Amino acid sequence: MELSSEKKNGEEKSKSNGSKTRLIDRGRLYEYANDSVKATIERYKKATSDSTNTGSISEANTQYYQQEASKLRALISNLQNHNRNMLGESLGALSLRELKNLETKVERGISKIRSKKNELLFAEIEYMQKRVAETERAQQHMNLMPAGNSGFELIAQSQPFDARGYLQVNGLQEQVPPLQLV
Repeated sequence: MELSSEKKNGEEKSKSNGSKTRLIDRGRLYEYANDSVKATIERYKKATSDSTNTGSISEANTQYYQQEASKLRALISNLQNHNRNMLGESLGALSLRELKNLETKVERGISKIRSKKNELLFAEIEYMQKRVAETERAQQHMNLMPAGNSGFELIAQSQPFDARGYLQVNGLQEQVPPLQLV
């Protein structure tokens, strides 16, 4: 019998190390447990079920979150002061060194803003120059067209270009009688 041999082994082990060992039968599972393990488990169960213990944990959590909230409030206050300083407000409390550092930061910021603005302006100028060149090429192409092939030259010559180099739309529209409802 397997059970009796395990029981004997358990009893022998308990005698050799001086502890009380019990055999727990759970279907086919056998488990050895001594009194100190059971006592530890009981203490754990008691500690986890004790309501005063959970109160101290929740107090610790509350204290931690209160500290975090105060740190975040201080950080927000510092950022708001920094933003005011960057806008040139609330400068009275700053020392000379802090004012010089602020001035350096503002100058670097302005430099970056100006370089980006110039970059955009140069791109816009380049785009407009291309548009003017295309318009001039189109105008030269229209002047080179033979006069008898289309009536477009007459319209183009009778309608001046606007400031952007486009034909005015008014001369190109046909006169269509208004619709009448019957």
